[in-house]
Amino acid sequence: MSFRLPACTAFALALSGLVAVGGGIASAQSTNPQAVAAARELIDLKGARNMFDAVVPGVIETVKNNFLRTNPGLSKDLNEVSAQLQKEYQARRDQPMDEVAKVFADRFTLQELQGAIAFYKSPLGKKLIEGEARALEDGMKGAETWANQFADQVLTRMRAEMKKRGHNI
Repeated sequence: MSFRLPACTAFALALSGLVAVGGGIASAQSTNPQAVAAARELIDLKGARNMFDAVVPGVIETVKNNFLRTNPGLSKDLNEVSAQLQKEYQARRDQPMDEVAKVFADRFTLQELQGAIAFYKSPLGKKLIEGEARALEDGMKGAETWANQFADQVLTRMRAEMKKRGHNI
């Protein structure tokens, strides 16, 4: 049986993977604990912690829903077990973020992480954190508008080229 993760969980795990590009995840032996703590602080400052909070509940919900698809009669019991596991595994919610913090600590020196923290605590850094999500959202809307207009141009051009070849589409 395979399990499909919800978008927020998949995104958090994908972010973890993107951070790890270029090498393996640091082992606990080689990772500087001070750098890991700094990386956690940086992740918190950037507002990314809440993204990782959804991983554990998301995995539990996904597994439950996969069982429900093939065993709908077990709904009551699966819901109860899911609620039990939510409580039982609540303490593990920081583990995905800890893995990302270890990767950051492996990729950046303690001094670099501290520099990034200092920047994000500065007025410009705070402004960037506050405005970044909205700027990206607005930018994506603009990119979507552009893509739709471009698609219309491509459609028009493709129809014209196909017409030259004797096809009316």
